Amino acid sequence: MENKNNVTVFILLGLSQNKNIEILCFVLFLFCYVAIWVGNLLIIISVMCSPLMNQPMYFFLNCLSLSDLCYTSTVTPKLMADLLAERKTISYSNCMTQLFILHFLGGVEIFILTGMAYDRYVAICKPLHYTVIMSRERCHAIITACCTGALIHSASQFLLTIFLPFCGPNEIDHYFCDVYPLLKLACTDTYRIGLLVVVNSGLIALMTFVILMVSYFLILYTLRAYPAESRSKALSTCSSHVTVVVLFFVPVLFIYIRPATTFPEDKVFALFYTIIAPMFNPLIYTLRNMEMKNAMKKMWYHHLFWEGK
Repeated sequence: MENKNNVTVFILLGLSQNKNIEILCFVLFLFCYVAIWVGNLLIIISVMCSPLMNQPMYFFLNCLSLSDLCYTSTVTPKLMADLLAERKTISYSNCMTQLFILHFLGGVEIFILTGMAYDRYVAICKPLHYTVIMSRERCHAIITACCTGALIHSASQFLLTIFLPFCGPNEIDHYFCDVYPLLKLACTDTYRIGLLVVVNSGLIALMTFVILMVSYFLILYTLRAYPAESRSKALSTCSSHVTVVVLFFVPVLFIYIRPATTFPEDKVFALFYTIIAPMFNPLIYTLRNMEMKNAMKKMWYHHLFWEGK
């Protein structure tokens, strides 16, 4: 591999070459990153310190928040540091590591969203069997399957990229290492590899998105027979899930469903699933979820009350 690869460092072109815009972006992303940590930690602590942890939906939400924190931390700190740096570089080994971790955590997130949709489907369409089907063992098995599927996906992306020869240009027109920008720099024909990437990323994302939409359509169809109060509560929960799914999947599909080509807009769309979605997930899941809001109030009021004493 070393014989074919003369590149040891990549230069990241980032979001902009204008220093004023970079400073503005730094302030904006710093706010977003703090909000991501505060919001997701709030959910994790509130769920783990309350009886909600025993409910499958909140068990998955807890895992999603942890995944969000890890996922955005793979990209955002490096992005913010580069916004203030004169020269934005990343070593070859760090680039490959970032690519592997990013796709692994992204895969985990996609599959957890699928697990959450399955949980809502069973809760609404098969309520009498819900406690049996969604046992704690089943929930752990689903999370294990999510991690295994994500590992297979990420390892495939990594293997498609690690053996590419880089012997010339080393400027990546992005703010992190991803497959398509790297394929553009490889000094070999990458057409077939590009098709494999479409299958491994684009088609998986598309199939998952279709499955999620079909499951929520079935849920909505089943809700017609529910009483108004129960229907309203279920609709509120499902609408939150659908919002998160759309916010995450639409940008992913825009980038990965097409053949190995890159557009300037890719960097903007990538912000949606690397920063914006992890920031809005806690808001979406808490503002429209009375159980979550009550759990937060009880826990934090309890702590403030005892601290006050």
